[in-house]
Amino acid sequence: MPELRTQLGLPIGQRLVVLVAIAFGGLTLFAGGRVLAGSDPGYVVYRPLLIYNVTMGLAYIAAGVVTLFNLHRGKYAAATIFLLNAMVFGFIGYLYSTSDVVAIDSIRAMTLRTGVWLVLFLALAWLDRRAVR
Repeated sequence: MPELRTQLGLPIGQRLVVLVAIAFGGLTLFAGGRVLAGSDPGYVVYRPLLIYNVTMGLAYIAAGVVTLFNLHRGKYAAATIFLLNAMVFGFIGYLYSTSDVVAIDSIRAMTLRTGVWLVLFLALAWLDRRAVR
C-alpha cells in the first residue's frame, strides 16, 4: 500500500509528529514563560523544574524541526527527550514523596510530558521502521 504523503513529500504520520512536537513546545514555553514572568499558577512552583520545562520547550520545538527534515534523527531526539523527562519525573516524584517542595500539579504535568514524548518516540520508531522497508 503506498504511503499517504503531503505536499511536502512527508508521510502524514511524520507531519503529525512534527506538528505535535512544535505545538507542545510552544505551549510549554508559553505556560512556563508566564510563570517566570510572575503569573501565579495557583500551586507551589519548584523553580528548578520550571526552568527545566521552559528549556525543554525549546528542545521540543527543535526536535520537531529535526523530525521535519530527518525522520531517523527525529526518532533519536524524541527518545532523548523522553528519557530526560523520565529521569526528571523520577526525581520530582522522589521529592514529592519526601518533601513539600513539589506540587501534585507538577507530577501531573510531568506525567503528561513524559507520556507525550513516549508516544511521539514510538510513532517515530514505527514510521522509521516502515521507511526502511
